[in-house]
Amino acid sequence: MDFFDFHHHKKNVSTGIYNVNPGEILPNHFYSIGIHPKDILVDSIESQLQWLQSHISENCFAIGECGLDSFVPVDPSIQEDVFLKQINISNEFGKPLIIHCVRKFYEVISFRKKAKHAMIIHGFNKKQSIADDLLKNNFYLSFGKAVLYNLSLQETLKTVPLDKIFLETDNDDFNLGELYQKVSDIKGISLEKLNEQIIENLETIKNG
Repeated sequence: MDFFDFHHHKKNVSTGIYNVNPGEILPNHFYSIGIHPKDILVDSIESQLQWLQSHISENCFAIGECGLDSFVPVDPSIQEDVFLKQINISNEFGKPLIIHCVRKFYEVISFRKKAKHAMIIHGFNKKQSIADDLLKNNFYLSFGKAVLYNLSLQETLKTVPLDKIFLETDNDDFNLGELYQKVSDIKGISLEKLNEQIIENLETIKNG
């Protein structure tokens, strides 16, 4: 069984969404493209945004990863401006957004009303209350390796509706099938049913 990797950095993996790095040649399968907070070049923002827009092809599944990060040495107001501009690009091109967020969840939530398409928090590993607030605001949550060992996150995952879940490897090197198996056990459903649901969720955010 092929497992869809919602957010990954391995160019040779075609069953998933590959995160394109600045200056990279586009792959011939699904990818996402965006300006990560750590990659913002304060003196070249307009050219970065032009690069982004010029590389949105048929295989571009989503804009991102983009978002807000409290640990990045870029002024928060600049991060928010670049994030908003990428939301506007998402609106213009009809693409969902893959969100990178570090200690800025309530700021990210405040931007939800500006987006016309789905917003997915990638690598979610935070507490139940943050998950609840994100779900209340119609975010999707993509889970990664932490689910395999983080008991608190496993408890949170039990409460997340199946139609709001994605699974990913991100930068981690592990067997994605193990994660799918773990989540199917936590949710009390078959691996096949979980796989079908993930594909259905993809169709929903792609067409929504």
